[in-house]
Amino acid sequence: MYFDEIKTFVTLVEVKNFTKTAELLLMSQPSVSLHIKNLENEFQTKLFIRSPKQLKITPSGEILYDRAKQLISMYEQTKQDILDLHSSVRGSLKIGASFTIGEYILPSLLFDIQKEHQALELEVVIGNTKEIVLSVKRHEVDIGLIEGQTNEKELSVHPFLKDELFVVSSATHPLAIMNRDIFISDLQNQLWVTREVGSGTREYLNHVIRSNGLKVKSLLSISSNQGIKETISKGMGLSLLSNSVIHKEVKNGELAIIRIKDFQFPRTLSYVYSPTMKTKKNVELFITSLQEMWPYRSESI
Repeated sequence: MYFDEIKTFVTLVEVKNFTKTAELLLMSQPSVSLHIKNLENEFQTKLFIRSPKQLKITPSGEILYDRAKQLISMYEQTKQDILDLHSSVRGSLKIGASFTIGEYILPSLLFDIQKEHQALELEVVIGNTKEIVLSVKRHEVDIGLIEGQTNEKELSVHPFLKDELFVVSSATHPLAIMNRDIFISDLQNQLWVTREVGSGTREYLNHVIRSNGLKVKSLLSISSNQGIKETISKGMGLSLLSNSVIHKEVKNGELAIIRIKDFQFPRTLSYVYSPTMKTKKNVELFITSLQEMWPYRSESI
């Protein structure tokens, strides 16, 4: 098996430079070139298109990159499984989480797991839902927590928590101080401050806008829940955010919930993993802890 060559190939794809790859892997640049040549001979294809200015991966290289990430992950998982046979829960667990989950929901669970299993090294990677799904698919994380669903058929997706979103604004926004019921039609021609494309929260807002025929006056994208809260608290527009994200600011009067008559905005949070990860002891531990903390029920909250 060309394991060393595969590790070299993956590193080269990610840093896009032969010299940097050699430095990271503590080897010579000719050795990096030889590893790539060996793989190209093995698969009888070109993996890179080289030019003085850039190094570009070929379509064949893209296929090998996805498979190579999985091979490396399986190798590391095998080492972990063998370690598990001779020890208590230890080693590492890499968790991918969307921003809302990673910043506002996950910390309490991590505290409980770390307290009970002190030898277990936890690492959390935070990104938007699209990025986390891709990380799970490429085996860059052991398990992912996302807002909503994914259409990736090769991954296993399971709901773990019901969440509710609310339309929020500053306490001085015209809709927040309106002395009557607020209807969905009152959201016409508003300025919205929302997350970036690829975020589960952004996708949910897009659905609300489309399904209710709302026209948007303007749209400001910010790739941070905190950035959105800071912006709307200054009086700039509306946002649609999870209850977990806005709870403290609403309690302190910094933000106001605009309740829409006869409308609620529920969604499901899910955990997602590659089937090859399900048997990993630390992944099983995490799923069990997740289910114990938030027993999922189908009824509304």
